[in-house]
Amino acid sequence: MSAFGGLVEQLAELLQPLFHASAAAAAIILFTALVRLLVHPLSRAAARGQRARTRLQPRIAELRKKHAKNPQKLQQAVLELHAAEKVSPMSGLLPSLCQLPAFFLLYHLFSSSTIGGEANGLLAHKLFAAPLGDRWADALGDGGVLGAPGLVYVALFALVAAVATFNYRRTKRMTAANASMVVASVGDGSQPVPGLATITKVMPFMSFVTLVSVAVMPLAAALYMVTSTTWSAVERALLYPVNTPLTSS
Repeated sequence: MSAFGGLVEQLAELLQPLFHASAAAAAIILFTALVRLLVHPLSRAAARGQRARTRLQPRIAELRKKHAKNPQKLQQAVLELHAAEKVSPMSGLLPSLCQLPAFFLLYHLFSSSTIGGEANGLLAHKLFAAPLGDRWADALGDGGVLGAPGLVYVALFALVAAVATFNYRRTKRMTAANASMVVASVGDGSQPVPGLATITKVMPFMSFVTLVSVAVMPLAAALYMVTSTTWSAVERALLYPVNTPLTSS
């Protein structure tokens, strides 16, 4: 924690001439961007894996029909299909999993009053008028929604809502398109893929979960979340074009 705190302090010192009192906040945004840049090759691999898994959906639907009364055999057949096609069902999780250590370090760093037995000086840093260690509830108690700290959160919520709306629309179109592709591929009277309709309805709304996260976590961690979510929106728009079917090679 001391080493990580020192890294944030050093980044803040480098950025201080440009961002002044908000240099630590800028350092967190820069740190997040660096983490996402390092993880980007995994994101590209995950996009290739997603396209491969989508291409396999018609064959998996056939396996479900063939082994409808034998779940164990179905599971084995699906695993064998993935292995034969060299597709990993877990590849899409790797980018998120690799970011977790950085996020948890930052969360703990700005949730601790002491670091290495000494007072945590990072808690004194602010984004404009809002302390990086405070939460939205603290901002509401210090001037309300339209107070100086509260307006910082208003701006963050507006940014998150804009990104979530963008993701919602893209996810809804892509999920519906891929669901239609799978249904069409098994349109021979077989049963629909279990849970497909529920996934199609729920997935677009997952983008708005970030709004709740920003409201309850320390501002520093919220900055990481907002920066990472915005990066993801741009990255997915580039890696998963809506007008390009995931079934393409």
